[in-house]
Formats: sequence, structure tokens, C-alpha cells
Amino acid sequence: MKIYRDLQEIKKPFARAFVTIGNFDGVHLGHQMLFSEVVGKAYNQDGESVAVTFDPHPLKVLRPDGIRLISTTEQKINLIAMAGVEHLLILPFTKELAATTARDFVQNILVDTIGVRELVVGYDYAFGKGREGNIDFLKQIGQELGFGVTVVEAHYENGMLVSSTKIRELVTEGRMQDARRLLGRYYQIHGEVQRGRQRGGRELGFPTANLKLSEEDLCPKRGVYVTQVIHGGKVYGGVSNIGYNPTFGENKLVAETHIFDFNSDIYGHPIKINLLRYLRGEKKFDRIEDLIAQIKLDIVTAKQVLQDAEGEQLFSCEDKWSR
Repeated sequence: MKIYRDLQEIKKPFARAFVTIGNFDGVHLGHQMLFSEVVGKAYNQDGESVAVTFDPHPLKVLRPDGIRLISTTEQKINLIAMAGVEHLLILPFTKELAATTARDFVQNILVDTIGVRELVVGYDYAFGKGREGNIDFLKQIGQELGFGVTVVEAHYENGMLVSSTKIRELVTEGRMQDARRLLGRYYQIHGEVQRGRQRGGRELGFPTANLKLSEEDLCPKRGVYVTQVIHGGKVYGGVSNIGYNPTFGENKLVAETHIFDFNSDIYGHPIKINLLRYLRGEKKFDRIEDLIAQIKLDIVTAKQVLQDAEGEQLFSCEDKWSR
């Protein structure tokens, strides 16, 4: 997949461009349907598939309180590439771009620069100043300027509307199995392993890999999770506590993960953690012995969950995001 971060990088319009546009936060099943549509149409009609997205997310610019994102730009790029899209245009989102009228955006970017032959959008998509570029507008201007418009209808899984908003809700509630149904893969956190106080190994007998989390990012419900840890091209089972470690009176939000059958020094190394299932809430223990006993119970449960999930490991377990 070729990536463009500026309109000037596109020297001439694409040949028979089949285009989809959106924020694509999380690249969930609904987004994947859009990509499948443009990739299939481009293949069948000897054209080129193009996705257009924005960085940062528009709501990060337009709302003072921003938005908590499901995926980083890097994750989004890799997931779109895995969907088979040939070209990805990442437009820098500014207040100036936000002030662009829908007509100017279509004429200058979609038609003159990209050469859109057909535009594929979700059922609720709207863009441009005041969100004037809705479905009716697109169909009308498509007829005027000579491109088709295909609308992909809402998609439901287990009675839940597949949307980025719903997935954020599920993640913050700790409903990781439902989030996975809508994403088409496990929800994942990632980062570099931080050097902590090393209590896990020294005092508890369960060494942990620690990731510092930001309150500004989308953070799962505080508590203990069954996890898969991806490092060095391999997948390991684990159990993670996301929270503030109340037993030891910590005040930093971290994800502490005990990785099963693993004994390597990975401080400063990147890891990715798939959250499979929420086990229990974070709890303050009066005695360290009680905490150790609970961790042992958590590990027994986690290993059973992981065994049941062995046949269901999806592409999110592959170490593709490090490429």
C-alpha cells in the first residue's frame, strides 16, 4: 500500500479510482466492509482502490476535550493495508480544512486530485463545513460531476450496531468479548516495557511487564484481564492488571502483565497486549499473602480461558504492527 500525507504527493489522478473516506478509528467490521467494497470494485473494473482519512482525528481538533481513540495512526495504517487497499491518503486535519465546504472538498480533492470514479461511504457519513456533505449531497454532486456513490448500510453483530462509539463504550465497560465481535479482532494496548518497582518478582513471585497508560487515551475498565502478549513474533499467555495497584498505594495508571512461560529481559522493548476477558475489578488487599493467593487463582482461570481461545486466534495475534 502506498501512503500519501500531502495532496502534493499525488502527481496525477489515479486511473479509475474507487474511493472510500472516513476517520476509520479502530478499523472495525463496518470499516472493513467499506474497504472490501472499494477493493472488489477496483479489481473487477481494472481500477485502483483508494482510502482517505485524517490525522489527527477531526474531533481532536474541533473539541477542546478531544476524543479517546481506539487505534493509533500507525495501527490504522497497518490494518487498512491488511484490507488490501492500494493507496491511502492521510490528510492533515486543521481548522482550515474543517472550514472547507463540502463542494470544494469534492471538487478539489476527490475529483481533481484523486480522480474519483466511484465513492463508497458508510450510511451515516457526512463531512465538510457544518457536515453539509451528507449522503443526499454526495449523490447529487456525483451526478453533476460524473462519479457514482455507493452507500454501505449499517452492520450489526449480536444485535449491536458496529460503530467506533459503541466499541469505545464496550472497552470502558470491560466487555472485551463484545468489543472483539465488533472489531473482528481482540482489543489491543501496546507500548514499551517500563522499569517499575519490581515488586512483582521480588515480593510476589510473579514478575510483570509494565506499560504506562495515559488517562487521555481510551483505557479499559480498571481490573484484571486474561491477555495474550505479542513479542518478538511470538504470542504468550498472560494475566494483566490495569489500574493503580491499590495494595501498594500507587498513583500511576499502568498495565502490569505477568507473562506465562517467559523469562527474558524486555525492559525498553515494545510489546502488544490483546485483552481477551475481564476477570475481576481491582482490589486492595490487607495482606500480601492474600494478594498472592488471588493472583494464583487468576492465573488458573486465565490459562483455562486461553486454552479455550487457542482455536480462535485472529490476525491481531500476528506481529505485523512492528513492520
